Amino acid sequence: MSEGFLPMGIEFPVMLQQIVRIAVPYVLTSVGASFSERGGVVNLALEGMMLAGAFGAAMGEYYTGSAVAGVLCALASGLVVALLHAFVTVSMRADQIVSGIAINILVMGATRFGLSVFFGSAMNSPRIHGVEPVSVFLDPLFLAAVFSVVAGQFVLFSTPYGLRLRAVGESAETADSAGIGVSGMRYSGVLVSGALAALAGAFLVFQQHSFTEGMSAGRGYIALAAMIIGKWTPAGAALASLMFASAEAAEMWLQSGFLPTQLVQSLPYVITLLVLAGFVGKAVAPRDLGVPYDKGLRSE
Repeated sequence: MSEGFLPMGIEFPVMLQQIVRIAVPYVLTSVGASFSERGGVVNLALEGMMLAGAFGAAMGEYYTGSAVAGVLCALASGLVVALLHAFVTVSMRADQIVSGIAINILVMGATRFGLSVFFGSAMNSPRIHGVEPVSVFLDPLFLAAVFSVVAGQFVLFSTPYGLRLRAVGESAETADSAGIGVSGMRYSGVLVSGALAALAGAFLVFQQHSFTEGMSAGRGYIALAAMIIGKWTPAGAALASLMFASAEAAEMWLQSGFLPTQLVQSLPYVITLLVLAGFVGKAVAPRDLGVPYDKGLRSE
């Protein structure tokens, strides 16, 4: 591509790395969302899972000096939040939308409290080293994102586990009558989404080299939109995530003064609404998505 066609003279390799860097959290989180929702659980708690993972990564690396420990702490934090969401929605059969929003608010408050307790700040953690590869394409979490797409697509559509998970999301009653444990499958889908969202949070922290209050900044909701546009498939979710990442990168490139700043900053969200309006009617959700199920009782 000729440099003359690039915004503000940005070189193509730099532009590509910027898009990929923005896309990684979206890809990880949207692939995770496809597992949760294919099992029948609406996961608006992705934002909280990502934020919890980011805080766990900052805590783990700050106190151990190891990025590996940071990733492990991120996974643990994300899984705890996912377990809470699964317990409330699957075991207690609470409204899944309300549970997701409540968990997001809870995690936002908990991480703010954690900042003051562990770091003595209400806004951000001290600087951590993070992961600094020569290129984002060599970042282990980028490679994890690529692997999640390939493995997620294979697992959901080419393995007995994926067949069972999709069966539970389509008709929990029929799956139950066939001997499939509905609760166990739904728990597993939510936990997978929590783990991948937590890795997305760790990526954000390692890129920024610190945890800041509310640093997920709505990415969980955009990842959920990407998953819907991708028709509840990991591959489709990844492609939609790249589209949103490109729009977000374009927002930064266009901030040169000839367009109103407010208009430029709203670009990713406007694109999200427009694409959803065009695709959500064509994308068919799993039939039992959002429907609680009690073993032995007919779902309504």
